[in-house]
Amino acid sequence: MKRIAILLCIVLLFTGCSGRDQEMDRAMNLRAKLLSKAVSFDAQITADYGDKTYSFTMNCKADTQGNLTFTVIEPELISGITGTVSATGGKLKFDDVALAFDLMADEQFSPVSGPWLLMKTLRSGYLTSCTEEGDAFRVSIDDSYNDDALHMDIWLSGEDVPIRGEIMWQGRRLLTIGVKNFTFL
Repeated sequence: MKRIAILLCIVLLFTGCSGRDQEMDRAMNLRAKLLSKAVSFDAQITADYGDKTYSFTMNCKADTQGNLTFTVIEPELISGITGTVSATGGKLKFDDVALAFDLMADEQFSPVSGPWLLMKTLRSGYLTSCTEEGDAFRVSIDDSYNDDALHMDIWLSGEDVPIRGEIMWQGRRLLTIGVKNFTFL
C-alpha cells in the first residue's frame, strides 16, 4: 500500500512539473517568435495617475530590433499624432495638437511608451510565472532585475498572442493596455 501511495505521489509530482514546463514553453515560444518577426497591433491605453485617467488608442508596429512606431487613432482630437519609441528614447510628430503626459513610476515611462514596454518585456523580461486563467494564459514578467522594476501581467489568447497587459509599479496598476489585431508580419 505504501508503495502505491509513493508511486502515486511521484506520478502527481511529475505531472505537475510537466504542466508548468508546458506553460513556460508557451511563453518562451512567443518570445522566440517576437525576436524573429515584426508585429503590428492596436493598443487601447488607459493611464491611471490616481486622481485622473487618460485613455487613447494607438496603431503600433514593432520590429525585431526593439523599435516601435505608432499612430494615435482615437480620440479624434489627438488622432494622427505619430511617434517612435526605442531603448534610446522617443520622438513625437504632430501638427496642431500635442500629447503631454506626466511621466509615471518615478519618471520611468510615459503612457505612449506602454506598447513599447509591453513588447520589450515580452522579448526580454524576467518571467516570474505562467498560469492558465479561464480562456486566457497569464504571463507575469518583471522588466528588469532592479529594485524599481516594472511588473507586467500579460494575458495571451488561445493562439498565444497578447490580448491585454497591465503595468504595475510598487503594487499599483499604472497602465492597462488592451491589445487587438495582433499580427506577425
